Amino acid sequence: MPLRPHRPFPQDAVHHPLFARFYAAISVQADTRGGVAPLRRELLAGLSGRVIEIGAGNGLNFAHYPRAVSEVVAVEPERTLRRLAVEAALRAEVPVDVVPGAAEALPVKSEAFDAAVASLVLCTVRDLPRSLAELHRVLRPDAELRFFEHGLAPGPGMAAVQRGLDRTVWPRLFGGCHTARDPLAAIEAAGFRVVGHRTLRLPERGPALPTSYCVLGTARRSSD
Repeated sequence: MPLRPHRPFPQDAVHHPLFARFYAAISVQADTRGGVAPLRRELLAGLSGRVIEIGAGNGLNFAHYPRAVSEVVAVEPERTLRRLAVEAALRAEVPVDVVPGAAEALPVKSEAFDAAVASLVLCTVRDLPRSLAELHRVLRPDAELRFFEHGLAPGPGMAAVQRGLDRTVWPRLFGGCHTARDPLAAIEAAGFRVVGHRTLRLPERGPALPTSYCVLGTARRSSD
């Protein structure tokens, strides 16, 4: 796995102002009414040291970082969401530095972090293998990658719907989101060892949606 940064990637390549405002509103509702806030706490529990979070969005994870975390570098490419993340960082109980940048070319040194967080972001990155290769690069050997992502449904019916949506209107309407990616398989293919995960559907009640099928877990960076 390469330890050199990839070639430059435009830090303002992501600009979805309308979707950003929609996401900022609906994500707060999901936290307060949809049961997502406890999942964020579970995702981040036990972390310590320096942490990098990609696609930090409007910063809803920041309030849940344990005090043992010495610093969070939160990378967010979308300007509207980045502004909201800066506001959230000011309220956090741990130091959070919100920076522009893309997951495909993280603006940090190799092997500089004790943990990484990917939370509802791998669906939107333009180059999934490249983004995960960057996370592998910036983590220290055997460091943890915590992930909470949505992806491909287990059954053929909804999976076919997801693939059809990804080929047509869904990414254009929802800020580049792809519903049919398999985050667990992609994480393993990038050289991480998944040490624990669980699948869930959000919301737990009500009709299944293209973004309902989620996985939450931990992987470790390989040492090679």
